[in-house]
Amino acid sequence: MIVNGTYYEFDGCTVTALLDFLEIEPRGVAVAVDGEVVPRSRWHEVSISGGGVVEILTAAAGG
Repeated sequence: MIVNGTYYEFDGCTVTALLDFLEIEPRGVAVAVDGEVVPRSRWHEVSISGGGVVEILTAAAGG
């Protein structure tokens, strides 16, 4: 799968498992899988295929 432009060799996993693997704190994070935003309430059930494309965005404070 490709995560934020970087290839990772996974057979597939859930959004929650991917964030855990990447050690990303879920607070302030949005995730899109294959171009579709995944609601946080579904992260534990949405499966990402080995060929999936994932974008993980982190909110940043600024002005």
